[in-house]
Amino acid sequence: MRWEDLFADLELQWEAVEAAELEAEIADRTRREAGYLRLLDRLRPAVGAEVRCLLRGGPTAGPAAVTGRLTALGVDWLLLSESGPAEVLVPRSSLLAVRGLPTVSAQPGHEGRLAARLDLRHVLRGLVRDRAACAVALLGGGQLTGTLLRVGADFVELAEHPLGGFARRGEVRSGWTVPLEGLAFIRRG
Repeated sequence: MRWEDLFADLELQWEAVEAAELEAEIADRTRREAGYLRLLDRLRPAVGAEVRCLLRGGPTAGPAAVTGRLTALGVDWLLLSESGPAEVLVPRSSLLAVRGLPTVSAQPGHEGRLAARLDLRHVLRGLVRDRAACAVALLGGGQLTGTLLRVGADFVELAEHPLGGFARRGEVRSGWTVPLEGLAFIRRG
């Protein structure tokens, strides 16, 4: 055996070991970095895409499913546009699973200061301001229809009336106070 052949073989072995170590290090770093990802980071690249969400509770006792284009999201909510003018506001606490997310994730912590402050209560206050009639699906099953009147620190108040009507004195059947943790989703439109 020639010395050149021996050195070439050793060099190839060394390069193979280095390549294997590098590959193992990259895989380890990838797994470690995935540990820093939040659901928000997985959802951000999907804005504008069609997704399907499985939710806890809903109008029936079992899991509910809503499908639509993800149009906006905040730290604890997401908004889907269904076919037609309907929109569904989903509190993150009622989310069980999401299908249709891209394989890429957004960089953790880069949602911006404004998006970080736009929590579910802020969005619900917008519905109160609009005096929009909506259907409120509850986690334990059941559905309320009416107009949101007020948003507190951990609750929302609803004047119950038929969806086609308005929150006028003669049309309001009753009022409901719903803890935010009790919301499965809110459909408007």
